[in-house]
Amino acid sequence: MYRLGIDVGGTNTDAVIVDENRNVVASAKAPTTEDVYGGILAAMGSVLKSADIDRAGIAQAMLGTTHCTNAIVERKNLAQIGILRIGAPATLSIPPMVDWAEDLKATAGEAAVIGGGFEFDGKELAAFDKVAATAFFERCRLKGIESVAISCVFSPVRDDHELEAARLAREVMGSHTHLSLSGKIGSMGLIERENATILNAALHKVSRSFTEGFADSLIEHGVTGAEAYFSQNDGTLMNAENAKKYPILTIACGPTNSIRGASYLSKLNDAIVIDVGGTTTDIGVLQNGFPRESGIAVTIGGVRTNFRMPDVMSFGLGGGSIVREKGGEVSVGPDSVGYRITEEALVFGGGTLTATDIAVRLGMADIGDAGKVAHISEGLARKAMDRIVEMVEDNIDAMKVSNGDVDVVLVGGGSILLPESLKGAGRIHRPQHFAVANAIGSAISKVSGTYEKLVSYDETPREEALETAKNEAIEMAVQSGAARSTVEIIDVEDIPLQYHDGNTSRVKIKAAGELV
Repeated sequence: MYRLGIDVGGTNTDAVIVDENRNVVASAKAPTTEDVYGGILAAMGSVLKSADIDRAGIAQAMLGTTHCTNAIVERKNLAQIGILRIGAPATLSIPPMVDWAEDLKATAGEAAVIGGGFEFDGKELAAFDKVAATAFFERCRLKGIESVAISCVFSPVRDDHELEAARLAREVMGSHTHLSLSGKIGSMGLIERENATILNAALHKVSRSFTEGFADSLIEHGVTGAEAYFSQNDGTLMNAENAKKYPILTIACGPTNSIRGASYLSKLNDAIVIDVGGTTTDIGVLQNGFPRESGIAVTIGGVRTNFRMPDVMSFGLGGGSIVREKGGEVSVGPDSVGYRITEEALVFGGGTLTATDIAVRLGMADIGDAGKVAHISEGLARKAMDRIVEMVEDNIDAMKVSNGDVDVVLVGGGSILLPESLKGAGRIHRPQHFAVANAIGSAISKVSGTYEKLVSYDETPREEALETAKNEAIEMAVQSGAARSTVEIIDVEDIPLQYHDGNTSRVKIKAAGELV
């Protein structure tokens, strides 16, 4: 049985096929197209042709996609939504979407703040205003709104009012209504959690488009027996049903796929991963085989959110980065020729000096026609390479948590730009198939379950609470499609909360396992 893994990048769409032992059977690259699907179809067709296998033997197909990120950044294909906050009178001073750009605010067809919510310790702040909620959902129904974001004060502690609102929404608006509940998406912090929930609701049409579109693409290429999965931004997978419910969790899945692929190819569980593409470089941290999660609020398309995101630093360096010399100073990027590199880079007969041309001129890469860059002075080439190395080394230091040298894994087609030695790095690994590590990460990823709850150790002993949480996380992974015998606990967080009365901690457990 085989797996097909596809990852959509800003410049290229990569595809791989791996066998039952996770060995790479074939790989391919195709330029990412503006509509995204053109690149997916091209990469899929190329890798299937190269593999020359029975397509009926492909049991699973995985896609890591930029659809949701693009939709938010470009303000395209976002659904008209309703926004219900349960938190009056305590939260009336700050309305929903208070600091959003006007073009994004336009996605809200209806918004209301009604009575309800809880204190930090789970005590009811105010009674749930069922009358106001019913009126809100009725207004949404009359306006033809099909997606609603529901947030409530301290719903990660207690989500009774969000669940009650959800039941009421389906009664009034119909069972087809797409509901995004903040307690299922974000963490503590009402505004950031609400923001993430609103974005998730607005991505409703986009999620339906890419899940159904991927299924159609597989059928078009004769892959009719594969179950489709989608990459999440924690380095694991979710099925199509969950991808439709939580499309926001696919944002930034590209870097996490690269980190997972780097771990698999290098056999390392802890390292810094540098993924150099055609336009940008992403640097992330591999921790226990999975991407390190960011501990701060993350801004997406100008919107501040607090749902889980990988701790990744991106900057404008890639194979297509444009190199310029002015007054003896040499700059590299941040602008890039991107997917047009095979037309515009000097080594391919174009007229733009790129970072790839510099690597070829210095003998670091064998791409295109080296004779077309022979006229570039070695002095210019060295200055450009020094700038490239400086950019990478500075960002390695920014991602490290100690001043010691760390293992570094280089992946991505653009990693040919980097030398075999970097300050701050111990051993540097450039594994086989490094150029398609992102697609490999998509193909070999596991499915996971995450359990998060505030627990009072005065009421439940710590050991008992953690054991219960671990069992719940395992069950969630199994429900997501993991084989029970392969599920293991991959992350445990137990953080005491000083602002709570008594001995209360935030417990977060993640379990992951292989697909059935």
